[in-house]
Amino acid sequence: MTDIRLWNTRTRQKERFEPLDPGNVRMYVCGPTVYDRAHLGNARPVVVFDVLYRLLRHVYGPGQVTYVRNITDVEDKIIARARENGEEIDALTRRTTAWFHEDMAELGVDYAGDPQFREPHATDYIPQMVEMIAALIDRGHAYEAEGHVLFAVESYGEYGALSGRSVEDMIAGARVEVAPYKKNPMDFVLWKPSAADEPGWESPWGRGRPGWHIECSAMSHALLGESFDIHGGGIDLQFPHHENEIAQSCCAHPEGRFARYWLHNEMLQVEGRKMSKSLGNFFTVRDLLDRGVPGEVIRFVFLGTHYRKPMDWTEEKAREAEAVLRKWRAQTAAVDAGAPDPELTAALADDLNTAGAIAVLHRLSSAGDAVALKGSAALLGLLESGMGAWTETGRDRLDVLAAKLSAARARAVDAKDFSEVDRLKAALVAAGVEVRMSKAGVELVPGAGFDPAQLEALE
Repeated sequence: MTDIRLWNTRTRQKERFEPLDPGNVRMYVCGPTVYDRAHLGNARPVVVFDVLYRLLRHVYGPGQVTYVRNITDVEDKIIARARENGEEIDALTRRTTAWFHEDMAELGVDYAGDPQFREPHATDYIPQMVEMIAALIDRGHAYEAEGHVLFAVESYGEYGALSGRSVEDMIAGARVEVAPYKKNPMDFVLWKPSAADEPGWESPWGRGRPGWHIECSAMSHALLGESFDIHGGGIDLQFPHHENEIAQSCCAHPEGRFARYWLHNEMLQVEGRKMSKSLGNFFTVRDLLDRGVPGEVIRFVFLGTHYRKPMDWTEEKAREAEAVLRKWRAQTAAVDAGAPDPELTAALADDLNTAGAIAVLHRLSSAGDAVALKGSAALLGLLESGMGAWTETGRDRLDVLAAKLSAARARAVDAKDFSEVDRLKAALVAAGVEVRMSKAGVELVPGAGFDPAQLEALE
């Protein structure tokens, strides 16, 4: 069996992955808060942990891995956006959840029909949250104050172990809500009262709704148990969200170990700058798709950078990725996928070294091993049949132009005037088309920077 090694954020070192039960490997990843389109940064962990899921299934078997990624459908941002739109919260969350599924499917992340994938919605687990909060109060780790229930940070001696900061440092460097009912500024909300026009559920502490952190703890416990293998998410969730999850889960279920391996992906930039609406470089996944950037290209660019390094999205990277994928798809179009190359599997098993895995794909392409190329790419979620429609764009035009160039060449041979052939070739090259002419005929292949729109004037 392949030896997987993962960087554990909690221990700050790369460790050999040893699941609690090799026949039941369990992973939880924080999913979206559904009130708008997923932006490019939201999509990165979705792709990163999809690759990890693929690797785990490859190593342990498809039926031996359970993957849980939640939907947060009750949260203050959702309430605020529904008010802003003048719509019901349920309508907003249903629509934006559907958007999320559609956009992520374009990136090759689609678990429809996968019995090992679970997607709990927070609003379906309110009773479990209430039960966990009550247990925390009973154990002396939480207290009620003015309709709120708060977790007492000082009651958990290991608070701060994940982020490596003391409570004092956190108070000094964090933006914490200063409220008179808090015993400690770092104490966080487990339950809060709801106004009449806000979503709410009855509880021992009055009508209200859960805090964000307790949602993931309750859902992971309900679906994966007191101890499970991997917890993942973006580095922006390390503190306070994941720190708080650990505290409340370990205190509510001290007999368990909660998550054993913590994985965090780094942040995303655009053209070397932090993504920001004020800078005009803020993109949703749908923005790029609507501009004609294929989902497979977005995925390829993501995988070109190691998940623990900041990733820079650039138009140049997208163009290069498109050219490579077109070439590889042409190479593998007529073959069935073989087994993944052992070197590629080894790269992924080394803390998800996707950049190293892509280097293996380049080697296989250069060697002309189309069968291994296709099978190896599948482990990265690339070159799969459901994602290739974008490469057919302009294919019909290329066929027409190939016939036109072939006829022009025949006329040129008779007239000994190749000016028209040269003109067509130059225009095709300018449109990003590779022109291959031989005795057998003319072949036109989309290359780097292929732009089907530029072909219109040549037909």
